[in-house]
Amino acid sequence: MTESPIQHVEIAICGTGFSGIGAAIRLRQAGFVDFVLLERADEVGGTWRDNSYPGCACDVESRLYSFSFAPNPHWSRAFSPQAEILEYLRRCAADYGLLPHVRFGQEVTDAAWNEHEQRWHIQTSKGELTAEVLIGGMGALSEPSTPALPGLASFKGKVFHSARWDHKYALEGKRVACIGTGASAIQFVPAIQPLVQKLSLFQRTPAWVMPRDDGPVSPRAKALFRALPLTQKLMRAATYARREALVLAFRHPAVMRRVERSLLRYLEDSVPDPVLRKKLTPTFRMGCKRVLISNEYLPALTQPNVDVVTSAIRELRAHAIITADGQEHEVDAIIFGTGFQVTEAPFAHHLRGRDGHTLHDVWQGSPKAHYGTTVAGFPNLFLMLGPNTGLGHTSVVLMIESQLQLVLAALKHRRKHGYATLEPRAEAQARYNRAIAQQTQGTVWTSGGCASWYIDQTGRNSTLWPSFTFSFRRRCRYRPAEYVLKPRAAQMSHWQGRETVAQRAR
Repeated sequence: MTESPIQHVEIAICGTGFSGIGAAIRLRQAGFVDFVLLERADEVGGTWRDNSYPGCACDVESRLYSFSFAPNPHWSRAFSPQAEILEYLRRCAADYGLLPHVRFGQEVTDAAWNEHEQRWHIQTSKGELTAEVLIGGMGALSEPSTPALPGLASFKGKVFHSARWDHKYALEGKRVACIGTGASAIQFVPAIQPLVQKLSLFQRTPAWVMPRDDGPVSPRAKALFRALPLTQKLMRAATYARREALVLAFRHPAVMRRVERSLLRYLEDSVPDPVLRKKLTPTFRMGCKRVLISNEYLPALTQPNVDVVTSAIRELRAHAIITADGQEHEVDAIIFGTGFQVTEAPFAHHLRGRDGHTLHDVWQGSPKAHYGTTVAGFPNLFLMLGPNTGLGHTSVVLMIESQLQLVLAALKHRRKHGYATLEPRAEAQARYNRAIAQQTQGTVWTSGGCASWYIDQTGRNSTLWPSFTFSFRRRCRYRPAEYVLKPRAAQMSHWQGRETVAQRAR
């Protein structure tokens, strides 16, 4: 029996969120057509497909949280809900002809670089393929983080994470525990509060909460955006400038104190009860942890069926949560709003470079990359939203587009000069990361008096870009001198029988 040929492509993209779809669009526009998008689910969307909890929406204005090259004049609100963002991504995938390139139901379980063949060997849940270039669009917010609480296995009620919301479970009349008070919790807590009999919110650290300047987009404005796209671009530019100004506060804690005073007044106006207000008052500099944006969260916590619990969780029993103060909180369901595995990304365990070491081995708990995109020792690998590309003030889509600028320039240079592989020089990567460390010193992220997921286990900021997005775009350029470039090896006989997507299409 003849063995089926292993599929070979020039470029494999993992994921179909903003990173994967953005990369695929730009590749097609640049003339790269031999690529596939590997998607573990049965539809595109990434984070905005997986997170469908009640109240889910973006905390950045839609006109900015979208591709600059694919404006959408149809947003219904200033801050669009999850369903609209998901529909936007679906429409981008369809309109730009990406769907024939998507391989649904193919979860990447392992990817290893073969130096002799100068290719990535990629194992998926449906078999193997090889690729010359691997673009990782898995994203930092793809794998939920659930704390290992004592006795969790013995709890008899319903348990799920906000990123894996169980819409079949009826919350009406239930006693519900919400563990975690991050960006997801502040959206679903006010959405479920009117439904449940009792809501116990287990808060470890109070967050800074900022009101959301939200509202519907009028039919007249939508018509104007359709007729004169320049008007939407101008509004996007104005929103961009306003949000970039926030960097000054993040980098200079003294400036941030002025913002804090206004938010403390907002807290006082929203929570009249001084005892509850004290529980909700942050004791660290604003921005040290993610700033939360909501008009409904604080008022929801003042309702009679809500209890904000600040005592630590000691253990779980069959139908209750026991806190350190000895109190027993009877609950029917537990919802984790505890975020994602960011600095300990699971995919790092499954990407192996030239010497066989995984990204996890190389990073040792502190992710580093060159421009957050390429990693020494991992040829032809491009990470979208990799280390130090997160933001605390504006849209990460801006960072994605800057990274794609680098990726396309590198791939065009590789194709033009016939190189097989490229990877950053170790000294260039180290120099770049030293510069980031220097920029981070003295900011609210390192001197704000809190513990956050921005800081990895070594005490280093490996998550956020500590400056303006325009400075990242200016710095994130492809400079051949910063890379090791290798020519193609002679074609090996064992590649006979393998075919490319382009060959099959012919």
